[in-house]
Amino acid sequence: MRSRRYFQSQSNKTGRYYHVNQRIHAEQLRVIGQDGGLVGVISKEEAIQKAQDEQLDLVLIAANAKPPVAKITDFKKFLYEEEKKQKEAKKGSKKSNVKDIKISLFIGIADRTRLSKKTIKFLDDGHQVRLNLTLKGREIVKKQMAHDLMNNFIKDLGEVNISKEPRLEGRVMRAVVSKKK
Repeated sequence: MRSRRYFQSQSNKTGRYYHVNQRIHAEQLRVIGQDGGLVGVISKEEAIQKAQDEQLDLVLIAANAKPPVAKITDFKKFLYEEEKKQKEAKKGSKKSNVKDIKISLFIGIADRTRLSKKTIKFLDDGHQVRLNLTLKGREIVKKQMAHDLMNNFIKDLGEVNISKEPRLEGRVMRAVVSKKK
């Protein structure tokens, strides 16, 4: 068992701090044993004594519960298990990135082909793609031309899901597309 001073500012990589041993402020605690079984609702001093008898630490798990919940465990092992749970949760949730493609109203054929290929690559990787067509200066009066260009660009992509139809928002026409499943 480590000294109290060692645990004064211990946290796992998520930045969450845990109250350990003497740093627990509650007088009565619901204590869970090392095996996961409920020890009971006992005083803080008695719980710390039980933990010290087993050469373990008393870690406050749920401070907001009535009474607060503490567990008798090795603190380093507890931190390791918490980090492992965080990694598993992070691994399970896949990020849905939205990639941006910028198009201009008077785009050349070669540039349009290049951007189409790049967009298709993003879609194949499982990303959504936000198409932005910015109207500069007097181009704002050519809204219909911009709308036609955006629709033709989407048709060039092949079979895609249009999550958000092309719409003018200020000086930018936006559409969001994703791969059809």
